[in-house]
Amino acid sequence: MVEIRRILCPIDFSDESRHALAHATSVAKWYGAPITLLHVSHPEAFTNPPLLFDELPRGAAMIESALQAAKEQMPKWSQSVTAAGVDVETLVERGDPVKRILARAAALRADLVVMGTHGRSGFERLLLGSVTEKVLRKASCPVMAVPPPVVSAGKLPYTRLLCPVDFSESSEAALQFAASLAEEADAHLTIVHVFDWQPDDDLMMARFDTVEHYAAIERQAHERLERLLTDDLRVWCKPETVTVRGKPYREILALADAKATDLIVLGVRGRNPIDVALFGSTVNQVVRRARCPVLTVPARR
Repeated sequence: MVEIRRILCPIDFSDESRHALAHATSVAKWYGAPITLLHVSHPEAFTNPPLLFDELPRGAAMIESALQAAKEQMPKWSQSVTAAGVDVETLVERGDPVKRILARAAALRADLVVMGTHGRSGFERLLLGSVTEKVLRKASCPVMAVPPPVVSAGKLPYTRLLCPVDFSESSEAALQFAASLAEEADAHLTIVHVFDWQPDDDLMMARFDTVEHYAAIERQAHERLERLLTDDLRVWCKPETVTVRGKPYREILALADAKATDLIVLGVRGRNPIDVALFGSTVNQVVRRARCPVLTVPARR
C-alpha cells in the first residue's frame, strides 16, 4: 500500500487554489496526513517593469507589505483544513515559486504535491500555468494537478478512478497509487491500456488480416493487464480492465468522460533532461485537457 505522510499544497489565494486545497484535504483525511500550505511571493511581481535605482526602497516596502498580507491571509485558508480534522502548517516564502515549491517538497519529503491550474483556453491552455507545469515536470514525488472549479468534472469524494498503464515501471507505480486511493476512498478503479498500432503498406499489400492481428494484440494486452492484478490489488479494490486501440491521450480522455471519472492517475517516466524536456506527450496532453484532476506518479524512487 502507498503511504502518504505529508502533503504540500502551494496556494496563490485564487479560487483555483481553494479548489485544489479541497482535494488535498480529502486525501489528507483518508491517509491521516498533515498538510503544509505554502505561499511564495515572487519579487519580480512587484518590480515589473523594473524599478529605477532611486525607487528600490519603495519596491522593498511593497514586497514586505505583500509578504505581511499573505501571512495574514494564511489562517483563513487553514480553517477549512482544521475543520476537516486535518493538521496543517502554513508557510510564506519569498523567491521564485517553482524553485521554492520544489525545494520545500524536498525538505518536507512530501509524498504528494497538490496544485491548482489556471485557465483552459487559448494561450493559458497551452502553458497550463507556468508554475504548475514546471512543478509537474520536475518534481520527484507525485503531483496532483486540479483544474479550475468552472472546468472540473471531478467530484469529492472520489468514486471513479482511471489509471492508464503502458506496462512501464512508472505506470506500475501509478497503478499501486491508484489502487491505494481506490481503497481509501472506496472508489471504483478502471485500468486501461491503449495500443496505437498501425499496419504499414507492406503488410497491407501482403493482405495481412489486420482485424485478426488487432484482436491478437488486444488479447495480449488484456492478458498483461490481468497479470498486473495481484491478489493484494484485487483485495484492495475490484478493478475493471479495458483495452482500446487509438491515440493514447484521446482514448484516455474519452474514457474518462464516458465513465465520469473523478481522478486520472498517470505514470511519468524518469526525470533525466530528455524526459523533462519532452514530459511525455501523452501525459502532457492529458493534463492539459482533462476535466478532472490528474495525478502524475514518477517511477519508484
